[in-house]
Amino acid sequence: MIERLTLILDVFEDRTTRLTLKEVGFRTQLPRATVYRILNQLIRLNWVDHGPWGYGLGSRALRFGGAGCVEIRAAAAPVLNELHMQTGMVVHLAVLDGGDSIYLDKVGGRFASMLPSQVGGRGPAYSTAGGKSMLAWLDPDIVDRFYEERLSRCTDRTIADITTLHQELARIRGRRGLAFERGESERGVACVGAAIRDHDAPVAGISLCGAAGSAQLERFAPLVAHAAREVSGTLYPEVGW
Repeated sequence: MIERLTLILDVFEDRTTRLTLKEVGFRTQLPRATVYRILNQLIRLNWVDHGPWGYGLGSRALRFGGAGCVEIRAAAAPVLNELHMQTGMVVHLAVLDGGDSIYLDKVGGRFASMLPSQVGGRGPAYSTAGGKSMLAWLDPDIVDRFYEERLSRCTDRTIADITTLHQELARIRGRRGLAFERGESERGVACVGAAIRDHDAPVAGISLCGAAGSAQLERFAPLVAHAAREVSGTLYPEVGW
């Protein structure tokens, strides 16, 4: 079993590799049913992701290899700093680890010290703008697997059931990927986020945070979307962002 699992993981040469079930079977020379069964197990454990684009390495595989997060952070760093300079607000960069967001970077002024988020910290993705922006581009079945149990509340405004979450993710897709949250993760804090994507798959999320009630989030939302596209273009120039 371990040998077959290793054969399958080895066909994904790097974080940009996208393969169909047929292609994985051809490269491993394993029976189609065996490949399908093992891939489903790897998806449940976040070693592999699956979407309309096919199969690719999941968050656990990228974190284990280390290079993915390092490259994302390096590509995003100048964009995050520019976004902070343009808005004066706190900027986060995060990636998915199952149903959680893990912060890779945090840029901000005095308001940053008031936020409990920290580089390397984690929290439920469904409660943050950056996390929701990434979840919106996943297959709904994957989101369901992330949150098989009832969603826990961070505040009284946190989404607490999977049906409402799917409705929110649909609204985000309807806004071409822009996600908002107001007091869902921390009381008194509001954020707008957008996903960094490879083809149609989320790779990371950028979010801009400030005091709840600020009218500036809507005004700055296009800057967040532009920042996410810029980093996507740096990481994946072949996509044509």
